[in-house]
Amino acid sequence: MEIGQKVKVYRLRDRVSPPIAKKLGQVGTIQGYKVTDGQGIGVVVLFEDNSSTWFFEDEIKPV
Repeated sequence: MEIGQKVKVYRLRDRVSPPIAKKLGQVGTIQGYKVTDGQGIGVVVLFEDNSSTWFFEDEIKPV
């Protein structure tokens, strides 16, 4: 996955807050990467409403 690529959130690995849970099924743009606590690399996704959050790579798919 590359910065600038469009992705869709298709699953959530852990329990999350309601605002993040609403991102399920939405499409956003990869803005960067995040080093996680030993679980690998996270991907920071920016959505159309200008909110952003990070996801594990297995939680998103390219569109």
